[in-house]
Amino acid sequence: MTPKFHSLKIKNIRKETSTCVSISFEIPNELKEDFRFQSGQYLTLRSTINKEDVRRSYSLCSAPSDNEWRVAIKQVEKGIFSTYAVNELQEGQFLDVMNPMGNFKLVTDVKHAKSYVLFAAGSGVTPIFSILKSILREEPNSHVTMFYGNQGFAEVIFREELENLKNEYLNRLCLIHLFSRENLGNAIQKGRIDEQKCLDLHKAFLSNERIDDVFICGPEQMILDVKAAMLTKGVSEKSIHFELFHSGLKKTTQTAPSKESDISTKVTVILDDDSIEFPLDSNGMTILDAAYKAGSDVPYACKGGVCCTCKAKVLKGTVRMDLNYALTPEEVEAGYILTCQAHPTSEEVLVSFDD
Repeated sequence: MTPKFHSLKIKNIRKETSTCVSISFEIPNELKEDFRFQSGQYLTLRSTINKEDVRRSYSLCSAPSDNEWRVAIKQVEKGIFSTYAVNELQEGQFLDVMNPMGNFKLVTDVKHAKSYVLFAAGSGVTPIFSILKSILREEPNSHVTMFYGNQGFAEVIFREELENLKNEYLNRLCLIHLFSRENLGNAIQKGRIDEQKCLDLHKAFLSNERIDDVFICGPEQMILDVKAAMLTKGVSEKSIHFELFHSGLKKTTQTAPSKESDISTKVTVILDDDSIEFPLDSNGMTILDAAYKAGSDVPYACKGGVCCTCKAKVLKGTVRMDLNYALTPEEVEAGYILTCQAHPTSEEVLVSFDD
């Protein structure tokens, strides 16, 4: 299914903290199948702000069992969309919303008897909260240990709901808060979640646990640190799943080819059974930007290689990607690309958003 924007009515806006709101949308019956989602996935929102087309992706904090489509948005410094959402959006207003997407997702099985470990920092709790609810409700024999880092209690998003879950699932949920600017009276819960802290947490809470799956969402360095610590403790890489807010890394994964290898190519993009052709230099703009400039309403959100909103499949020719934080190795092997990071490397390239 090609992702599309739909005009949806804002059903409810709830203040979660002083700088965070959660927003739920009314989904018409005819769109409910298109908006079916799995815990961990996100919605891309679009609005015109100061005459500019602004798109941002926000994870669903609701679980499928909630029968609700709710995202949490935390205001960030100089954040155009987050500032608009927190301060200006109102219930009853309509907003453009794209179908749920994302590879960071949980597939539950009532027969599972797993031990899950969840790590979240700040608003990274949003998809983790959705995943947590689905595990507890849909896998009665599974156990969850969740570590959640913030500056202090005032910044804890979903604080009351998390405490309710902790009380409801006393024997299956272990919830540990960590604060960088408040003291809970013990060293283990003081500070940021970095590699050493993660090793300390493992020793204190997980040393006798079999860890089946780890889900992580937060700043990039935290994710790298937690992953490194979990690998050190014997967790397999395929069992470590993570979602980046954004990437702060420089484009070092692939360098641009030299001018001697610059070639002129013909690119064809297929979207909704329509095709558009345009010339593009291999060292020029990305396939996404070139297609948009040529008049195609190609889907995109972050343009940073982090989400997979602009995912498409190469049917002919070859391309290179500057960055890729969203596609799995299996998807890349199957020919899928992030068009926001893709440049043609053959004289003809055929790319489809419909596959």
